[in-house]
Amino acid sequence: MAPHQPWLLLLLLASWPLPGSSETRYQPGDPVVLYVNKVGPYHNPQETYHYYQLPVCSPEKIQHKSLSLGEVLDGDRMAESMYQIRFRESVEKTVLCVKTLTLDQVERLRQAIEELYYFEFVVDDIPLRGFVGYMEESGFLPHSHKIGLWTHLDFHLEWNGNRIIYANVSVRDVKPHSLDDVRGPGPLSLTHTYSVRWSETASERRGERRGRGDDGGFFPHTLEIHWLSIINSMVLVFLLVGFVVVILMRVLKNDLARYNLDEEASSSSSGDDFDQGDNGWKIIHTDVFRFPPCRSLLCAILGVGSQFLALGTGIIAMALLGMFNVHRHGAINSAAILLYALTCCISGYISSNFYRQVGGERWVWNIMLTTSLFSAPFFVTWSVVNSVHWANGSTQALPATTILLLLTVWLLVGFPLTVIGGIFGKNRAGPFDAPCRTKNIAREIPPQPWYKATLVHMTIGGFLPFSAISVELYYIFATVWGREQYTLYGILFFVFAILLSVGACISIALTYFQLSGEDYRWWWRSVLSAGSTGVFIFLYSVFYYSRRSNMSGTVQTVEFFGYSLLTGYVFFLMLGTVSFFASLKFIRYIYVNLKMD
Repeated sequence: MAPHQPWLLLLLLASWPLPGSSETRYQPGDPVVLYVNKVGPYHNPQETYHYYQLPVCSPEKIQHKSLSLGEVLDGDRMAESMYQIRFRESVEKTVLCVKTLTLDQVERLRQAIEELYYFEFVVDDIPLRGFVGYMEESGFLPHSHKIGLWTHLDFHLEWNGNRIIYANVSVRDVKPHSLDDVRGPGPLSLTHTYSVRWSETASERRGERRGRGDDGGFFPHTLEIHWLSIINSMVLVFLLVGFVVVILMRVLKNDLARYNLDEEASSSSSGDDFDQGDNGWKIIHTDVFRFPPCRSLLCAILGVGSQFLALGTGIIAMALLGMFNVHRHGAINSAAILLYALTCCISGYISSNFYRQVGGERWVWNIMLTTSLFSAPFFVTWSVVNSVHWANGSTQALPATTILLLLTVWLLVGFPLTVIGGIFGKNRAGPFDAPCRTKNIAREIPPQPWYKATLVHMTIGGFLPFSAISVELYYIFATVWGREQYTLYGILFFVFAILLSVGACISIALTYFQLSGEDYRWWWRSVLSAGSTGVFIFLYSVFYYSRRSNMSGTVQTVEFFGYSLLTGYVFFLMLGTVSFFASLKFIRYIYVNLKMD
């Protein structure tokens, strides 16, 4: 398999658009190709259809543009339009085509306008967006409902030297063609026209057009820095870190001093005197490192969680380095697929290495479980979502060639790297670093109060990290499931670090309280405590869908909840991994500093 991997990586890199790679140099009079892309309801970002699925002007033979992997994943399906545009040559009102519509086609257009369908064109990698038609509702009694179709488009393009700097489409001075009084058996004949206006600009950088374009932009403005979210997160993380470092360490210092003093005092008398009375976490030192049930599943969670930690950090780091242009379609999608394939070695290594440390023997089964822990739920979720898109004719349904490419990436890169990482992890695994010997017979766990139950710990351990990112989460959802453009990657990196820090701190605190009650079953509890943040994130997605968005329809609903459930699962894996290793480090620390026979 190794000889194929470099070829596949080169294929992915070749399909990933690089900054500046699509800018074209023109000479006066050169043709400028305008591509039609997609249409869809304004409030449903993931429900998109090909522009030519509407009864609009289309050429006899549709020529599609070759797209990158990221553009295909983003739902782009670009095709050449009938608009004739030449560099620096303005055109007055010109007939595009005369379209004859049947009543069924008129009804399709009327329904699209009522659902606020917008279109997206692309010229020289610059997106142009506008609404398909015009709808006006006014009054209660009598109620007026007017629907009109835009049959004329004004294109405004700005140039500097031999490059296109800015492009926009407008219907500002255009009167829509009414579709309210279309009745009877006869067809409707519409004349579609357009005009092109060129002007020179002093801007030399394409990125500068965004500042001007947003003044009257089609989608909302780029998000501003939200200090409330930052202050809220900082206060919470400082309180938690202070609690763990000051209060908890102080209690531990007193515990260690008292226990070590009792140990010295009882060394000249019977060895069992120490076991009398309330000894808390000290008395379970012979059981605290007893390996848990379902070790293979636990190790697989730690492996995949570590992989997503590396993946998330890598994506944010690449964004901070400016590798994702807001005009570049699907660049983050391409980067995520590439990084996921390359980081599979991390999941295999961590999982197999820790599995061998805790005495696991079925390492082949452990590797298979690790490689399918995320890929299997993802494949099931994607299959359902893609089937719904395909049944509704949406461009979000992936073509067969793209599906084969992604499957090939996993088979020739992801899965082999998981196996290779697992082999290295197994061979480099040493004995488990346990400062205390474990007895053969497990100690009986005393009854625990209700506030030390697993469900209570999951609620506390999940809610506090969630509250640290709750404000920022709205802006992330507004970017992924809305029309905002997220560019505050420095703030995102800061909040991501806060999330991991809060998860680690709350896990250490809850683990200490659990051990103080002589309950040594901390292995799975530590994963579930902070990992339950994923449940809160999914519950927030339900709230966002019902209260903060205008999304509707089967296509959008299935995609939203399918991938929101998958997102919550990924956060469970990531934060569960951070929580476990933080608790393990803490437990090793307190028992190493304890005097024992």
